[in-house]
This record gives sequence, structure tokens and C-alpha cells, in this order.
Amino acid sequence: MREQLTKSDVKKIKDEIEYRKLVVRKEAIEAVKEARAHGDLSENFEYHAAKKDKNKNESRIRYLERMLKTAEIVSDESKEDEVGINNTITIYFEEDEEEQVFRLVTSIRGNSMKNLISTESPIGKAILGHKIGDRIQIKVNDSYSYYIIIKEIENTAEDETDTIRSY
Repeated sequence: MREQLTKSDVKKIKDEIEYRKLVVRKEAIEAVKEARAHGDLSENFEYHAAKKDKNKNESRIRYLERMLKTAEIVSDESKEDEVGINNTITIYFEEDEEEQVFRLVTSIRGNSMKNLISTESPIGKAILGHKIGDRIQIKVNDSYSYYIIIKEIENTAEDETDTIRSY
């Protein structure tokens, strides 16, 4: 599956790759050199930990570069009265008689603990493109579904602290 990225996501990924190549890679190489100087490599925990950290960084760089090559670039612009990426949405859950506020983001920034729901999540897929007052069925499985109503849509400026999720 191709990741959906906004232009902002692409910029953040490129910035992370550059940081990892120019800063983290140098630090990791120095840590390996320093640990190697401590002697017997077979029993040198620092050396093995430094190599593991270096390899983890290189793996993350390859992962991000591959993501950029295969990504589908999507727009984060939406009509003022429609749910789109980076909108903050107030949703009324009929079954629970509760309201919750979410921000709709691309899948690589989804984080339910911060109320950032992905466009790939069941709720995210269901509400994308809908308007205030729309009643939407969220199908969980063949035997269970629930209804939500979109109460409010707010265009949200992207938060610079949003991070690209690590896997």
C-alpha cells in the first residue's frame, strides 16, 4: 500500500533524512569507533550497542527514502464546509451520547492518544469529504456498526510538533 503524504509530510521526512545522515550518522560512527577502541569485541557490550544504534539509524533512513519514492502526494486543502486533512472535527457519537474532537491527518501522523485520527482509520475514511450535520454509519464488522454526526469542522494550521510515526 502506498502511503498518502501531504507536501508538509514530505518536507518533514526530507528534514529527518537529512538530520539522520548529517548528525545521527556521524555520532553513531564515532560511538562505534570509540567502543571498538575498548578492546575485545566479542565481549564488548558498548560496541554491540553502538553497532545496533548505527544500524537502526541506517534502517530508518532507508525506510523513509523508500516511503518518499512510493508515496502518493495528497492535498491537505479542503472546502471550508467539508472534512479534509488537517481539519479539527467535533463528532457526536449517538450510541454514547458523547462528543469528541479529532484532527484528521495522514496515516503516518495518526496518533489516537493525541486525538489525531488517520484518513485510513474507519472513522477517518467515513468522515472524509462529509459536511456538518451529516449522519454517518461506521461499520466495525459484519455484525456491528454505529452512527456519528459531524457537529463542527475547523480548519487547523498544521502543528510543527507533529511527528512522522516510527515503525
